[in-house]
Amino acid sequence: MGAMRRTVLGILAALILVACTACTITREDPHYVPPPPLPALEQLKQAPLTDTARFSAGEGMLSFVTADHSAVCSLTSARGEHLNLPYEQNAYGDTANNKLAIVPVAHCELAAYPKPQPADVTDDCAGTGLGYLGGAALLTPDKASYGECRSGVTQMEAEFGPEGTKSGPISRLPVLEDGQNLERNGLRCSAYNGGVACGNLSAGVGFFISRDRYELVSGGGEKASATPSEAPKSP
Repeated sequence: MGAMRRTVLGILAALILVACTACTITREDPHYVPPPPLPALEQLKQAPLTDTARFSAGEGMLSFVTADHSAVCSLTSARGEHLNLPYEQNAYGDTANNKLAIVPVAHCELAAYPKPQPADVTDDCAGTGLGYLGGAALLTPDKASYGECRSGVTQMEAEFGPEGTKSGPISRLPVLEDGQNLERNGLRCSAYNGGVACGNLSAGVGFFISRDRYELVSGGGEKASATPSEAPKSP
């Protein structure tokens, strides 16, 4: 009887030992510091490319919004200053523009955004020096810029800005999830780090935009953004 009891106790001890050794206890390291987000061009280089099929917004266009609907972007084409966008009225298809060369571009708009740095203002707005606003970024194969001359709000502001309707053509676009990466004609865009990066890896140019900051990459490094600001209200 005693021998049987010792055998049973031995078996139970062995089972407890096996169970304990199979358990793992994970403790959070209070000193762990997560690595900083990758620079814009590194993110575009390392992030895996996503199937473009569901992002097609028309012939030669890929369009998406970010998951939080803070930004909308299109990998598309331009004729001169005319952009082929599915959510903004434009003169891209006018026959008068057929003589202009077609250039691949990436274009993004923000619902709320920082002001352009004075050094990044690239247009005098028909000689007035007024109306150069942030909230839009453009990438061509050899240059990235932030801001544009306009009056009023962009379509992105109209739908998802502070007083947005939350409905319209942008609301129907597919979401590019954080970390995903799209490419068209050598230009790439990736949603990450609370915003969007777009760039041309071969030329070393690109931009990163978010509601709080923007960066322009021109081959010689990145330029920091202006301080945050709320999107302007409709006049």
